[in-house]
Amino acid sequence: MMTYTLRLAPLMLSVALAGCVNLAPDYDRVAAPVPDALPVSDADTGAGDVRGWQDLVESDALESLIQLALENNRDLRSATARVAIAEAQYGITRAARLPTLSATGSVTETGTLDGDNASAFLTDSAQAQLGVTAYELDLFGRVASLNEAALQTYLSTVEGARSVKISLISSVAQSWLTLAADQERLRLAQETVESQGKSLSLTRELFDSGVVTEIDVRRASASVETAKAQVAQFTGLVRQDTNALRLVVGANLPTNVAEQAVLNPSPIKDRLAVDAPSDILLNRPDVLAAERKLRVANANIGAARAAYFPTLSLTGSAGYSSTGLDDLFDGSGAWSVGPQISLPIFDGGSREANLGVSRASRDLALAQYEQSIQTAFRETADALAIAQTVDDRIDALRRLVDDTSVTLNLSQERFRVGIDDYFSVLDAQRADYQSRQNLIGAELDRALNVVALFRALGGGPVVTVTAD
Repeated sequence: MMTYTLRLAPLMLSVALAGCVNLAPDYDRVAAPVPDALPVSDADTGAGDVRGWQDLVESDALESLIQLALENNRDLRSATARVAIAEAQYGITRAARLPTLSATGSVTETGTLDGDNASAFLTDSAQAQLGVTAYELDLFGRVASLNEAALQTYLSTVEGARSVKISLISSVAQSWLTLAADQERLRLAQETVESQGKSLSLTRELFDSGVVTEIDVRRASASVETAKAQVAQFTGLVRQDTNALRLVVGANLPTNVAEQAVLNPSPIKDRLAVDAPSDILLNRPDVLAAERKLRVANANIGAARAAYFPTLSLTGSAGYSSTGLDDLFDGSGAWSVGPQISLPIFDGGSREANLGVSRASRDLALAQYEQSIQTAFRETADALAIAQTVDDRIDALRRLVDDTSVTLNLSQERFRVGIDDYFSVLDAQRADYQSRQNLIGAELDRALNVVALFRALGGGPVVTVTAD
């Protein structure tokens, strides 16, 4: 019997070393369901290249704030913890591909009681053993498929953390830009209160001289009060923007942070370089995470298929025993090895249903992967559409501001000499104030769109993550 077992052991070892049959479908990246090229222009390809968020940011104050957010934001901490959990779970699954060795040992002393002479009947025994417990020989790739699924799950979690980081950087920049725009609007409202207050004083002097009527005084006063209401409104918005920025950063903000937030000079680049091929979107973290999930579903099909085949497990042990601890390893030892096979015969359709679930999950993951590519293309194309037109919009608004400013000055001069009433001045003030507000909004839209394009392109280069 021992001779037969010794002959069987090399055969089992050769089978194990020969590898297993992997029943998972071959994975081939599907063709992206979007046009081959992004709708870029010469201006899009001629701008400075951005290889990371540091290349996007031009303001030292904003860069410091982003660094502070990367250290303190709770969402990013949670994402980092999820990566650590997934890595540990992958380690657990990977360990199943190796045999589990355990060592045991014992020393026992026994005796009998016989009056006062108990020591004469003492006996000793010692035992030491090394064993392999139920090591599955992965002949049909079940363990390998589960290991691949765990690996891809871990890598998907890594991409998820990268997506959270990009979203955090974008959120800080967007909050900062919104705060800067509201600060600009607040300063404009304060300047309007001051300038229209002077106009009100002049109108009252003219009224006292009999040059203008009371209605002109009332119109001038109403203009001042409207500007004061705007000051109160934007003061509240600035405070709300600061609170929002504090939340996304996750820590106390530096002092005078509101005063440091400005739109001009721009705290970020005015334009980003974009390559024409749309396959650059495949490096977006959300797209990569969706592809990893597709590979998880693909591997699960292999595990479900392997369930139709026998499972071969190997157990074995080797050890020594003696009547005393001193001569434990001096005597002869003993060993044993034994394979165990489990062959599924009838399970009421459970394996078939499990395979059906795996295939349907793969189809769902494929649809979600393709949808993530389409979403990436839409977001990038939308951002490019704004980038290609916003400069013309800003140039037109700047010319409009020049026109309304000259119109306001001429209207005020005509009012002083009594040619026009204050209604003309009021109309010119409103047009000038609105044009300046619109210019601030357009400059904010351009900056926010650069951030949106940065996010749509995946936030810079891909950091390749591998696992052994």
